[in-house]
Amino acid sequence: MSESVVLDLARLRRSCAQCSLQQLCLPAGIGPNDMEQLDSIVHRRRPLARRERLFRIGMPLEALYVAREGAFKTVAISSDGEEQIIGFHLPGELIGLDALGSGRHRCEAEALGAALVCEVPLDALDDISRQVPGLQTQLLRVIGRSVGRDQDHLEMLGRRQAQERIAMFLHGLSERYQQLGHTGTDFSLPMSREDIARYLGLVIETVSRGFTRLQDEGVIKVRGRQLRILDPAVLATIAHSSSAVPAESTQRFSH
Repeated sequence: MSESVVLDLARLRRSCAQCSLQQLCLPAGIGPNDMEQLDSIVHRRRPLARRERLFRIGMPLEALYVAREGAFKTVAISSDGEEQIIGFHLPGELIGLDALGSGRHRCEAEALGAALVCEVPLDALDDISRQVPGLQTQLLRVIGRSVGRDQDHLEMLGRRQAQERIAMFLHGLSERYQQLGHTGTDFSLPMSREDIARYLGLVIETVSRGFTRLQDEGVIKVRGRQLRILDPAVLATIAHSSSAVPAESTQRFSH
């Protein structure tokens, strides 16, 4: 790769389309000229305030979104009005894939804090994906990762022991930060403990005890929302092994 291409990539990483380009282009080996073409269709949206909704259930799919700054949670609402957190979206991850099947959103996306969102119009993305080799393939990869996260969530909820659910959640976040080009061992949790609890099907006291236990055992270090994974191997073992937590501790970490 020549120096000029490296400089182009560095400039594009600072552009409004930084996050979508990271997921859609860089892993696919798409060249800088094609990246500029994709960059040209990205529209900047107004900033969103904390708790503001990016889209609501039933709205037609007109664009995919990516947060240049800030993170989001996706929320499903039952027929009796009860909200269930079904996912989190980190800065740099595509938002809105839930509507690809039906053409209408099946959940709501809510900003966890102040956010700046870029919009990728679906019709323009469809046109460019036919022109840019590799983009359709990479789109499928991104969709596949989203489906994988949904499967991971179901697996988390199926674990009896709360400590396993918490470990799986933190291990998954670590892997996602790494995929976005950040460190996977030292990052900020954009969501609250209450949101984590609702996502994992636990109560907030259980999540707090779980974090404390992992910290006491030297697996993680937590200060506010800043989290450092001190022993990734042990965290992975707890996350992927149903026998990692002794059976007698099940009651301690129950709902």
